[in-house]
Amino acid sequence: MINRDKKSSDCKRASLEKKPHEVAGMFNEVARRYDLTNEALTFGQVHIWRRGVVRALNLRPGERVLDVAAGTGGSTAALAETGAEVVACDLSEGMIEVGRKRHPELTFVQGDATDLPFEDASFDAVTISFGLRNVENTEKALREMARVVKPGGRLLICEFSRPTWPVFNKVYGFYLEEILTRVARLLSSDDEAYDYLIESIREWHDQEHLGKMIARSGWSHVQYRNYTGGILALHRAVRS
Repeated sequence: MINRDKKSSDCKRASLEKKPHEVAGMFNEVARRYDLTNEALTFGQVHIWRRGVVRALNLRPGERVLDVAAGTGGSTAALAETGAEVVACDLSEGMIEVGRKRHPELTFVQGDATDLPFEDASFDAVTISFGLRNVENTEKALREMARVVKPGGRLLICEFSRPTWPVFNKVYGFYLEEILTRVARLLSSDDEAYDYLIESIREWHDQEHLGKMIARSGWSHVQYRNYTGGILALHRAVRS
């Protein structure tokens, strides 16, 4: 059952209404063990997905890149290895605090994806990994990312999606409902947050729907590639 009545700023999970204070509070709670839990829940696949993001962006040394919903900076660190100048932006103070300790070489900025604290056309590329489905207004966030990127700049979205094989879809559903929940209870500092994770994945758009949202939000040449049977998809686009 999805609880839509939790409105206090100190609640430990977010509802699917995705109010910013709820989302930030939930990630503050799980920040310390977030990377460890994700490593276990993805069976290490998160590193393969990050490499896919880096390859898809095709960054050049000196380019300026914004990593939205960067969390503790794992995705940002992978991007920075290319020689690009990468800025990590996240809504959660707790995630940023952990990220600064783990990656003191990175630049972290607190900010909301729907109201980014950066000037127009100030980046060559923008990316968001596993964060877009947590934003209250998806298309507003996509427009904001288009605003801060130069014309001709690139967008890369890495997000959970819909498995493309019917049998695999059933197996994946079982994993979400049974395995992920149990592992999260063992490893996470707040298993309620992973209840939200499951709900948000199930409610999220499929590959085609997200592609259409991107195309009407200031981006062109939208393409996507499935990973791990469609569990995850990388969407690429160019600033119009």
